[in-house]
Amino acid sequence: MAKKVAVIMGSDSDLPVVKGALAELDRFGIPYEVHVMSAHRTPALAADFASHAKANGFGVILSAAGKAAHLGGVLAAHTTLPIIGIPIKSSTLDGLDALLATVQMPKGVPVATVAIDGAANAAILAAQMLALSDPKLDAKLEQMKLDMEQGVKEKDAKISAEFKTC
Repeated sequence: MAKKVAVIMGSDSDLPVVKGALAELDRFGIPYEVHVMSAHRTPALAADFASHAKANGFGVILSAAGKAAHLGGVLAAHTTLPIIGIPIKSSTLDGLDALLATVQMPKGVPVATVAIDGAANAAILAAQMLALSDPKLDAKLEQMKLDMEQGVKEKDAKISAEFKTC
């Protein structure tokens, strides 16, 4: 059975950004569950979820949170599964607070971190992790890279033709 991805948001207000990750997971056919858990308001729930995530069929956990974004660290403290933090731009500091809170983990509690509001890249990174043991998923990722390359070549040809001066 394919491993699932858990998508955990600190607040339902993170959903507009998180939808970028869900779209990528759907594109790759990766099963997922989405939950709202808070490092500060429901710490026991977050810890319990992370503690049982591997036994429940998850292979990677995405953690989206803004402001004092400690959710990724709380989840990472309770599992050996990879955690990918998505810092959310949700405060007067334009997400810098969330980025620093997500990336500044102590030794032994790693949280991979993508750009502020980088939910799509978090899902692609999760897919790459799962593809290490899933050749079909790996082939989909290889095709994505080829499609991106072809798209850039097409844009280059169009721009080059439009501005050709010699």
